Amino acid sequence: MSTVLDFTDVTVVRNGTAILDSVDWRVDAAERWVILGPNGAGKTTLLQLASTLMYPTSGDVSILDETLGRVDVFELRPRIGFASSAMAKRIPFDETVLNVVMTAAYSVTGRWNEAYEGIDEKRAHRVLAEWRLDHLADRRFGTLSDGEQKRAQIARGVMTDPEMLLLDEPAASLDLGAREELLALLSGYAQATDAPAIVMVTHHVEEIPTGITHAMLLRDGRIVAAGPLAESLTSENLSETFNMTIELTDRDGRFAARAR
Repeated sequence: MSTVLDFTDVTVVRNGTAILDSVDWRVDAAERWVILGPNGAGKTTLLQLASTLMYPTSGDVSILDETLGRVDVFELRPRIGFASSAMAKRIPFDETVLNVVMTAAYSVTGRWNEAYEGIDEKRAHRVLAEWRLDHLADRRFGTLSDGEQKRAQIARGVMTDPEMLLLDEPAASLDLGAREELLALLSGYAQATDAPAIVMVTHHVEEIPTGITHAMLLRDGRIVAAGPLAESLTSENLSETFNMTIELTDRDGRFAARAR
């Protein structure tokens, strides 16, 4: 599969306001995208469409070669990894970290009466180790630090070996150390040849891991720029997106921005 996500003239209207306005966008399997924009730009709405949690008011959304509105989303969702703060709020406080990850196999957020095979538990332990959480397998999710919870959400997202991974502000609220630990792991994952397509939303260029290949900048539901990172993530495009003069700097693939 070459194209994993394809938006054609997509508009989302709520209470008479266009949250997304005539968006055309395509993500190929080998691409890793970051989406930037101010509050209310439409970033989270974009991810909700891509994760099958919302339908467009008009236009077509194709996900993994299936058209939204013409496919059973419950069959599609296990093929999509998704990590967000909203998802974390649905995870039971007292669920073990191992079960938080393993229950992704059934697209549920709490262990109930599902039957898991040994291969499921083995896979969950391997994923926990990859995200430096194996020593916390028996801990309760609600007792984890913010950084550990973020990593657990991502580990859950990759448990099913998805064809696309969606990350909604994965580094939000983290302190400097936890952020850098997470970005190091995300950088390694994004650059792995067997990693899926990635779409990540963030408010800050400092939170973009190395390995990201493409960027989209949104303002008022419209695309300001979208394409390869070097062409789209520029001082000029950031200035237009945030309606102020911004200077972007790049040091060894990590970015910083400040008003000028």
